[in-house]
Amino acid sequence: MSAVITAPIGVARPKPAGFLRRLFRDKPLGAAGGVIFMLFLFCGIFADVLAPFGMNEISPINRLKPPSWQFPFGTDNLGRDMLSRCLYGAQLSVIIGITAASLATFVSVAIGIATGYLGGKVDLIMQRFVDAWMSFPDLIILIVVVSVVGPGMPQIICTLGLLLGIGGSRIIRSAVVSVRENMYVHAAQSIGATTPRILLKHILPNILPPIIVLFTTRVGAVILAESGLSFLGLGVPPPAPTWGGLLSGGGRTYMFQGPWLALAPGLCLTIVVYATNVFGDALRDLLDPRLRGSR
Repeated sequence: MSAVITAPIGVARPKPAGFLRRLFRDKPLGAAGGVIFMLFLFCGIFADVLAPFGMNEISPINRLKPPSWQFPFGTDNLGRDMLSRCLYGAQLSVIIGITAASLATFVSVAIGIATGYLGGKVDLIMQRFVDAWMSFPDLIILIVVVSVVGPGMPQIICTLGLLLGIGGSRIIRSAVVSVRENMYVHAAQSIGATTPRILLKHILPNILPPIIVLFTTRVGAVILAESGLSFLGLGVPPPAPTWGGLLSGGGRTYMFQGPWLALAPGLCLTIVVYATNVFGDALRDLLDPRLRGSR
């Protein structure tokens, strides 16, 4: 009578309800960051409904109006409502942030799994390429690439996705190297399981925690990088309102006449990036299998 050996699952996956309770109980700051991030996501998706005015609706008689009940964030030098423009800026940030972060995560997972599982010369060559890539400052690469291909949303998404994806592959590689030494992976190899099956059934499910954390942190990094490019005039071209563009345009020109022009998009950018980062840190602490047993 032969014994049947089943491959155990390396990481137990918590139920969503229990995970949310742990998040709010153990990481209240991270939970608050997650709520703020979801609120920002909601505002970005439904900006067309929530915005009281059009993003480029000009009203000369309301030029440089301070914050009031009618204009909670004030108006700019052309009489455009800053609240509406910040909401539409959130919409662009949602599209760019999630799309570029998804692309970056996909690139990181593809490179990390290939190099971490195959090892050998493939790992050596790819990791030396990653090391060389990370030796260049991110901002310099972004400025050079966007200057060559021109500003625009597709160019920014592709550039940020590849830039952050190649650098983040080292995180995924380290997780794969740790998982591939488990007994169930060796058992699957011994019974003749194919490489794609091992990667999809045994490796990938057990590296989901670092993938989720990597994605959340990449969203904040992309939003911040896109705002920096827009501030330098290399982001999404006008008249589309972006937070970096709002800071660079009226926010810098009319800083003393209308300080709210810089405060409104600056606070939005700061709060969203901070909320995304603390949410990602909370997810890392809760999903890290090395810390789970002590909680």
